[in-house]
Amino acid sequence: MSNNSQIVNLIEKGTQYCDSLTAYSRRKTVQVNIGDLWMGSDFPIRVQSMTTVDTMDTIGSVEQTIRMIESGCELVRITAPSVKEAQNLDNIRKELRKRGYNVPLAADIHFTPNAAELAARLVEKVRINPGNYADKKRFESIDYTEASYQAELDRIRDKFLPLIKICKEYGTAMRIGTNHGSLSDRILSRYGDTPLGMVESALEFLRICEDENYFNIVLSMKASNTQVMVEAYRLLCKKLNEEGLKPYPLHLGVTEAGEGEDGRIKSAVGIGTLLEDGLGDTVRVSLTEDPEFEAPVAKSLIDRYTQRAEKSATISAWTSPQGAAFDSPINPFQHSRRSTKEVHVFGGHNVPRVIADYSQIKIEQPEDLKAIGHFYLPATDKWAMNDLGADFIYTKNSPAPFMLPMGLKEIVDYKTWSDLKSPENIFPKLNAEDFLTENKKHKSLNFIEVKASNLNDNLINALKADNTAVVLLQTDNDHAMPEFRRFFFELLSRECKVPVIILRQYNDIPSSDFQLFSATDIGGLLVDGFGDGVLLKLPILSQKSELIERIKGYNATAFGILQAARTRMSKTEYISCPSCGRTLFDLQETTALIRKRTDHLKGVKIGIMGCIVNGPGEMADADYGYVGIGKDKIALYRGQTVVKKSVHADNAVDALIEIIKEDGVWFEPEVSELLEESL
Repeated sequence: MSNNSQIVNLIEKGTQYCDSLTAYSRRKTVQVNIGDLWMGSDFPIRVQSMTTVDTMDTIGSVEQTIRMIESGCELVRITAPSVKEAQNLDNIRKELRKRGYNVPLAADIHFTPNAAELAARLVEKVRINPGNYADKKRFESIDYTEASYQAELDRIRDKFLPLIKICKEYGTAMRIGTNHGSLSDRILSRYGDTPLGMVESALEFLRICEDENYFNIVLSMKASNTQVMVEAYRLLCKKLNEEGLKPYPLHLGVTEAGEGEDGRIKSAVGIGTLLEDGLGDTVRVSLTEDPEFEAPVAKSLIDRYTQRAEKSATISAWTSPQGAAFDSPINPFQHSRRSTKEVHVFGGHNVPRVIADYSQIKIEQPEDLKAIGHFYLPATDKWAMNDLGADFIYTKNSPAPFMLPMGLKEIVDYKTWSDLKSPENIFPKLNAEDFLTENKKHKSLNFIEVKASNLNDNLINALKADNTAVVLLQTDNDHAMPEFRRFFFELLSRECKVPVIILRQYNDIPSSDFQLFSATDIGGLLVDGFGDGVLLKLPILSQKSELIERIKGYNATAFGILQAARTRMSKTEYISCPSCGRTLFDLQETTALIRKRTDHLKGVKIGIMGCIVNGPGEMADADYGYVGIGKDKIALYRGQTVVKKSVHADNAVDALIEIIKEDGVWFEPEVSELLEESL
C-alpha cells in the first residue's frame, strides 16, 4: 500500500487528534512518575533541557545541571552513548543530591541497549530512539514480506524486553522518542520518510511495552521540519486512540531548531501549534546555545496557556457539512496550501507576502526604509533590496513623499486613498462596512480588514464576487490561532477563495514573547496551509527611533515565521543541533563561522551536527551537511551522501564552500557587501 493510500485510509476514519479545534482543552493523559516528578494532564506542563558537557566530566555536568535548574528546568537529560557514560550518571546524580538538588535525570540513549539497561538502574528516566535502538541505518530500501517484517518485529522485541523489565523493577520512566531523521531502513522501506513512519516507529516499541504491562511512558515525535513535526504528533494522538492504546504524555520539541531569533521562532511554530490544541505535557526547546537559555523560552511558551480557557472568548464550534462534530475540512496530517484566487501578487501560486506597519511614522526620506530591507544607494541613484525586503508598507494616512522602489508597494486607509489625485500605485484599506457600501475602489487590489468573529453571509458573498479583494484578518481573542482557523474553515466550506493576510498586534509584552507568540499564532496557520501574507502591527510608541527599531525587528520576525513554517524561504537555513556531551567540536563557534561565510545563500539549507548520532539522518532535508566524526575530524555531506570524509576542522568550512561551488549554488556576496557599506 502506498504512503498516500495509507493517509487516505486514516482520513476516512476521521481526523480527530485533540479535544476541540475551537475551545482550549488540554488532552487527558495517563500520569507518569519520574522520580518525585509527576508528568501528565493532571500536572503543569514541565520544562526540561539537556546538558552539553562531556558526561565523563562529573563536576562540569553537575554545575551545568545546577545552572539549568536555576533557569527553570524540572528535568535534565544527559547523554549516555556508551556504558562508561551510563555508569558515570550515578556519580553525577550522587553529587547533585549531595548539593541538595533532587531534579530527576534522564539518560539519552541511541545505539547502545546495554548502556540503557545500566542507566535504567541509576537514573529516573531513559530515552530511547526506536530508529536506532535495535537497528543500524544504511539507507537501504528493503522489500519485506509480511513474514519477514514480523520476524524483524520479533527481533526488536527480544532486544527491547530486558530494558522494559529493568524499568518495571526499578520504577524507571521511559521516553520513546522518534526523530524524523533517524527512522530505520525498515520503517523507511514500508512507510517512507513520513509522519506516519515516525508514528509507526514509536508504536512498534509501545505495543511491546503494553504487552508487558509497562505504562510509565512518555512519547515524542521530533523533527527539524515544523510541518512534519506537527503532523506526526497529531497522527500519533489519532493512532493511539484508534488502537485503544493509552493516551501517554507528550514531550514536545523541534529538533535542531538553531540559534538566536531563528531558533526561537522555529521552536514556537512547532511547539506552539500543538500547545494551542491542548497537546503536550513537557517541552524542550533545542537551541544551539548554552542549555540554561532554553528553559526560559520553554516557560514563556507554556505560561501562555495557564489560564487560556478562562481568558478566551467563545468561538463557535466547527461542524463539518457532513454533520461531524469534529472532522476538519483539511487533512491535518499532510500539508496542503489552501487554494485561493490570485489577486495582484497575493494568493494563487504566489509566496506569502510581508506587509510592514508604518502607520505611526511619517516617512520623510529613503533612509526610513532601511529597516525593512530596502536601501537607496546615492552613488548610483538606485535602490537595492536584501533577502528581508518587505513587499508592502501600510502608511495609514501619510503616503510616502517620494517614489518607492519597484519591489515595494503602499497601502493607505480608504479615505486617504479616495482623496488622492493619482491612486493607481497606492492601494486602499477598507473596513468591512465600507467594502460592502462604497462604490469607488481600486481596479486591481483592495484590502478589507475583517475581525475573525464578524464573518457573515453578506460579507462572504461579497468577497466571493470581488476579484480585487484581499482580507486583512484580525482578532482580539486570546485564543487567536483557533479563531483564525475557524474563519478559514468557514471560507473553505463556503468555497470562498479570497486571499487572506494574517494581522496580529500585541501590546505590553516583552520583545522575546512577541517573537514566540506571533510565531505560534501565525505559524500554526501556515503549517496548515492557511495564510497568504503577514502584517505585524506595532504597539503604540512615541519615539521615531524606537518605532524604526521595532519595524526592523517585526519585519525580520515576519520573514522568520514564514521560513520556519516552510512557506517562504528567504534566507539560508541552518539545521544545527543544540549540542550535548557527544559533540566533537565547539558547535556554537562553528555555527557562527559557517553562518558568517554562507548567510547570503538564499534558500540553501545547511545541517551542522556535533556527532554522527545527529548526522545525516537528523539533517534529513538539508542540502549540505557538516558532521563531527572524531576529534577535529569532519565529514561533509551533499544531502545524505558523504562527499568528503575525515576533513580536518581547520579546513572543513572552506571544503564545504568548495562543494557548494561545485554544485553551482555559490555566489559571492557582492550585493550584501554593498548594502553593508551603505549602512
